[in-house]
Amino acid sequence: MEEEARKLLEEGIIKKVISPGRGELSTFPNGTKVVFHYRTSLCDGKVLDDSRTMGGRSKPMELILGKKFKLAVWERVVITMKQGELAEFTCDTKHTALYPLVSQSLRNISAGKDPLEGQRHCCGIAQIHSHHSLGHKDLDELQATQQPLVFSIELLEVLPPGSFQLDVWAMTDEEKLKLVPQIHEEGNMLFKKGQIKEATEKYYNGIACLKNLQMKEHPGDELWVKLDHMITPLLLNFCQCKLLQGQYYEVIEHCSAILFKYEDNVKAFYKRAKAHAAVWNEVEARADFDKVLELDPSLGPSVAKELKVMEEKIRTKEKEEKGRYKDLFNYNARPATATTG
Repeated sequence: MEEEARKLLEEGIIKKVISPGRGELSTFPNGTKVVFHYRTSLCDGKVLDDSRTMGGRSKPMELILGKKFKLAVWERVVITMKQGELAEFTCDTKHTALYPLVSQSLRNISAGKDPLEGQRHCCGIAQIHSHHSLGHKDLDELQATQQPLVFSIELLEVLPPGSFQLDVWAMTDEEKLKLVPQIHEEGNMLFKKGQIKEATEKYYNGIACLKNLQMKEHPGDELWVKLDHMITPLLLNFCQCKLLQGQYYEVIEHCSAILFKYEDNVKAFYKRAKAHAAVWNEVEARADFDKVLELDPSLGPSVAKELKVMEEKIRTKEKEEKGRYKDLFNYNARPATATTG
């Protein structure tokens, strides 16, 4: 252990064991899955991230060793730990330069967003020097002024290769491409069973998987376009789930993004029209329904039904508003009188 501590120190890492682990130290071959809680702090004690509280829940980090995780120092330090061990690692700046990007992705995941949202199409080092905001003030400051960080890590599990099913993020590009159709079908089956929340998650995972691959390509290139054509039906299914969950503005946003690229996508127009109708955007809804009819006249009966529903809702709303405000400007009404008990 002393020899390992000396090696770490030479690499610019100071290890402090808070609570020793149990059993023998694993050999940690490539493909080993490590599960751990982490807390990241500045050297002055200010906490940046804590896996026990991030996103309002406790979710440990999972890493597959040998998969070239962006923050290599985490792989370096966990292989010095026994299962159950709690230790602090103070790491020099050379090990922490990419932490702002890693933290942004982890925060996105905890908030249910695309882990790559807000990151530009370039390598990590290029993003560090691009002066592009990460959407978090503390991470922007850390990116602008790189400094040592303290990682408090509790190693929960060490799983040898072959003893677990790979998560999507740990797969190779080829494995991800093969998995997406399966995810899509699983989402469809869940949707048919009425398990909308579960279907939404499946579609989201498929989209995130493909976007991860797409980030490695140049927009407009053949493979980028191919991946985008795979993303679009998943995103439309995702929007259908969001419609049923009442997330209308999110549907409008996603469908608009699709139509910006594919202006003849009738399904995107139809779903956006329904979302506009649900939030009382009558003009926008009618325009989208007109476009639906232009692109696919066979949808006439469905569009007529949706317009009828929208018009009935508008009439009901107008009646309610008239009833609510009919006495507001009635100057002949007797004023209220105060009484004393």
